[in-house]
Amino acid sequence: MLSEARSPTPLLYRRHSSEEMMKNMASVSSSLLPAFGTLVGEDSLPLKKYAIAPYDRRYRWWQAFLVVLVIYSAWSSPFELAFTKVATGSLMFLDLVVDLFFAIDIVLTFFVAYLDKSTYLLIDDRSKIATRYVTHMMFPMDVASTLPFQSIYRLFTGNFHGGQVFGFLNLLRLWRLRRVSRLFSRLEKDTRFSYFWTRYIKLICVTLFAVHSAGCFYYWIATHHRPMEETWIGSIIQGFEDKSIWLGYTYSLYWSIVTLTTVGYGDLHAVNPGEKVFNIFYMLFNIGLTSYLIGNMTNLIVHSAVRTFIVRDSINEILRYASKNRLPEGLKEQMLAHMQLKFKTAELQQEEVLEDLPKAIRSSIAQHLFRKTVDRTYLFRGISEDLSSQLVTDLKAEYFPPKVEVILQNEIPTDFYIIVSGAMEMLTHRNGMEHFLTKLGPMDMFGEIGVLFNIPQPFTVRSKKLSQVVRISHHHFKELVQPLTDDGKTIMSNFTQYLKDLKKEVQEEIPFLTDLLCDLNMEQVTLVDECRNHKTSNYDQEDMQGKPMNAAASTTFPLRVVIHGHHPHEETTDTGKLIHLPESVEKLFNIAEKKFGKRGTIMLMGDASQVEDLEALRDNDHLFIF
Repeated sequence: MLSEARSPTPLLYRRHSSEEMMKNMASVSSSLLPAFGTLVGEDSLPLKKYAIAPYDRRYRWWQAFLVVLVIYSAWSSPFELAFTKVATGSLMFLDLVVDLFFAIDIVLTFFVAYLDKSTYLLIDDRSKIATRYVTHMMFPMDVASTLPFQSIYRLFTGNFHGGQVFGFLNLLRLWRLRRVSRLFSRLEKDTRFSYFWTRYIKLICVTLFAVHSAGCFYYWIATHHRPMEETWIGSIIQGFEDKSIWLGYTYSLYWSIVTLTTVGYGDLHAVNPGEKVFNIFYMLFNIGLTSYLIGNMTNLIVHSAVRTFIVRDSINEILRYASKNRLPEGLKEQMLAHMQLKFKTAELQQEEVLEDLPKAIRSSIAQHLFRKTVDRTYLFRGISEDLSSQLVTDLKAEYFPPKVEVILQNEIPTDFYIIVSGAMEMLTHRNGMEHFLTKLGPMDMFGEIGVLFNIPQPFTVRSKKLSQVVRISHHHFKELVQPLTDDGKTIMSNFTQYLKDLKKEVQEEIPFLTDLLCDLNMEQVTLVDECRNHKTSNYDQEDMQGKPMNAAASTTFPLRVVIHGHHPHEETTDTGKLIHLPESVEKLFNIAEKKFGKRGTIMLMGDASQVEDLEALRDNDHLFIF
């Protein structure tokens, strides 16, 4: 522990640069991070010669060894007060050995660096360390609790004196109990140890020490009362002072525990006024101790069971809601399964913990968890590193239990999903019957067809087993892809190829698929170039609010509209044709002529209002060209 050379010592820093000061401020949290030296040891600076690191592992082991000796002192000091024979007999040599170890610790304290609370710098100057220790109350108390007064008296006088004054002086050793208090405080903050069991052991130790001390004082009062027969123990054991020490100690502990627990069998009771006065104060102390024990135990038990209470209350609320509204049994089971899974996966998601972290750390976590999954998904193969990183930044995992519908057929598209683990099945509903289409596994996507085509979801997707997915928002996705035309072209190419490779029965369930594929093939080559041509002019002509004037022409994914070849008030079975909106009215008329076989000259909305500006149109508008 004493460094004879100026070798680096973990967890210690020296003086005055700002970088060193920041590192020293981190050492304040060392009680929370016992392995702190592993984090900063490489950048630590050497201490002065013979300086001891307060968080050095060897010094910590020394402190832990002293805690064991403190436990012995806490037991022996009241015991030797009550039973003076052991203080001058069997325990005397052991007390001297224990006192010697604490005397060594006093010497070592003059070499232990300390943290300056004003500058947060570790001080390794021995003169400052010594001045701080000697001028503090700890030094005289450490010395007083270590000196063997009885042995010193015998050494100077040559006489062995067994007076009670030395028994009370030995109680000064209880000053060492502060080390145990600091140990438990450190263990409660150390995540490597269970907080429940650490706190539980602390409560047991406090109770045992109270019982032991009270029992020893009971016996001491009895031995110093005359006549001894008029005492709590003398009334039932004649000549008890000549009996076995352990017999008296057993009776003392028994009465102490009976009084502490307020049992009161009546076999032992206070006889003389001194015992009654002591019992008064002891029982008042027991009221506080019992409240402390019950309060702590209740808090520990309730804290461990609070999540169970929340789960049960939530389930009961769902059952009451389902019963009141007469929901189908299958839907009620889905609600219950989702609620149970929510609480089971709360520890995995740790949303409350992540919300308190800086955005950069949350982004790094998302990159570690989901980057490989996103890169292996068919839609994002070949995209740039920049877009891939931005997509992953805000992703959050969601969990779905088996047999839960994640998206519904004909649902308005707002998000699409990537499967991280588990399995999904794609279904369609026709004539009130379910038809299985295909199975989806890890790295597969669903919901993207409705999002990219901006049409109602063509399929129902249901979880087949416990599944983890990540959700990508439609709006967020378009914001990211819009300025990256090359990536947009890659994504559209991947999407087109995916549609072509779908099973025939799946393709038949997607409305307007033939027309959409035709439009994609025609526009995919020209779309990016057109966007580049319009990009500069569009962003140069921003309005007062800073928004582009021609959003339709500048987006990588143009608007989709449904065109009809007749007047809006004309009755017909025509369902229309879904197309991408071109950049001019002339091209729109050309597409309509190709679709319907006749040239139109007038373009109306569903309410018969005439369309003159394509920028006024929105997704899924119906245009009537005739």
